[in-house]
Amino acid sequence: MIKEVELAVSPEDAENDNQIRRQILNVLRVPAAALTGFRLLKRSVDARSRYPVFRMKFRVFVNEPVQHNTDWLPDYKEAGRKSVIIVGFGPAGMFAALRLLEAGIKPIVLERGNDVRERRKDLRAIQQFDTVNPDSNYCFGEGGAGAYSDGKLYTRSDKRGNLKKVLNVLVGHGASEDILVDAHPHIGSNKLPGVVQSIRETIIQHGGSVQFNNRVTGFILSGKKMTGVRTQDGKELIAEAVILATGHSARDIFYLLDESHIRIESKPFALGVRIEHPQELIDQIQYHCPGKRHPNLPAANYSLVHQVEGRGVYSFCMCPGGIIIPAATAPGEIVVNGMSMSRRDSKYANSGMVVAVDEADWSSFEKHGVFAGLEFQKSVEKNSFQAANQTQKAPAQRMTDFLDGKISSTLPKSSYIPGHTSADLIQVLPGEVTKRLKEGLRFFGESVKGYLTSDALLVATESRTSSPIRIPRNPETCEHPEVTGLYPCGEGAGYAGGIVSAAMDGERCAEAFLVKTGQPD
Repeated sequence: MIKEVELAVSPEDAENDNQIRRQILNVLRVPAAALTGFRLLKRSVDARSRYPVFRMKFRVFVNEPVQHNTDWLPDYKEAGRKSVIIVGFGPAGMFAALRLLEAGIKPIVLERGNDVRERRKDLRAIQQFDTVNPDSNYCFGEGGAGAYSDGKLYTRSDKRGNLKKVLNVLVGHGASEDILVDAHPHIGSNKLPGVVQSIRETIIQHGGSVQFNNRVTGFILSGKKMTGVRTQDGKELIAEAVILATGHSARDIFYLLDESHIRIESKPFALGVRIEHPQELIDQIQYHCPGKRHPNLPAANYSLVHQVEGRGVYSFCMCPGGIIIPAATAPGEIVVNGMSMSRRDSKYANSGMVVAVDEADWSSFEKHGVFAGLEFQKSVEKNSFQAANQTQKAPAQRMTDFLDGKISSTLPKSSYIPGHTSADLIQVLPGEVTKRLKEGLRFFGESVKGYLTSDALLVATESRTSSPIRIPRNPETCEHPEVTGLYPCGEGAGYAGGIVSAAMDGERCAEAFLVKTGQPD
């Protein structure tokens, strides 16, 4: 007999197999000798009551051999003569390449930045020396923005693709099996580089090509069909199709598309700050504990949302036990993001706190046409840079001082390595954003006791929540509606928001190409 059993398990017993076994026996009421074994299927923390528990679902084997999940990887074929160019090697590009190899199609991957190991030098340069490499940074390079910005795998868009397959592929390339069972799976920025490198090795082993430091500088069109690209090394590459998976910050690609008369569209996005609290405070709020959380409980997170005058104010990309990182992609701007290591053991918790913005906010930039929202975004990032005396020392303000409208005389310690400059964020952020952000923070302070505190730090600017541009595509074929052979994909095209949704969208675009061309599966 094989049954599924759900248990509420205390933090003290969460890692005690003997205690879990006793609970399973109490539920099933079978002899102890009949219980062959059990396997964890799902795990989440329930902190709604005074005493947090783990909600755990097990597959239980009674007088049956235990079945383990060991089928991690799809069957990849050797690449044949047909090829597809993939621009960008973040999650969307990676999983598009892997899906093509399942059908024996050769992926030719072009990545503007460094490989995941060499990329560390570029990250150190921006953290320590204020030097931004516009081709290799926290957003660009092997693995994309996700490789060095946390590795959260939670998504609400699991109906867009095969979520289980994506997680299995990550496990097959070195991620912990915990991501298959956790309600909010997470790999960690210290573990992701190894997973990313392993995926690259799989692609090359099966005949694919991955080229680093090779930015796309133009598109090759034959009438209304895209047949290839031009690259910075002066070459022209021709293939069956082009999958464009460049991420939300590849602004030059948007300009190249416009120059090639390939339609793009402006779209809403969000703008705000990173908020950093002591992690112990967030633990106390979420777990209802007076001191340190139980060691078996993970660093607590939160998700907040409020409507202010018809606009959403909400937390974004919350990083428990994490750090704030400098995510600029060009000199002369400040952009911040968050990340966590696998153990999430930093003393700090940070989250984006952003306000939805649209064409009403960038009406003064309308002379830029479809790029009005993008130019608005750039202007705020430049404001941050100016407020920081033209360094990567981000403008910052205590939360209470921001609400009271005064510059902070002192700033709390922070995880942000380049450092901070005390500033009036009202002078950095647009007026409508600060007005809604203030009201949202007051609401969160009233609804979450302890959240509004002088120990919380606001750091500007969180501006890359999503792309300000959408590249249109046919919802069925995933091709651009006016240019065949062009498959806009992932976050940069406006069809994903995070590692998993981008990975599923990469698979979807590759699958659409295979269906159109009648390739074998």
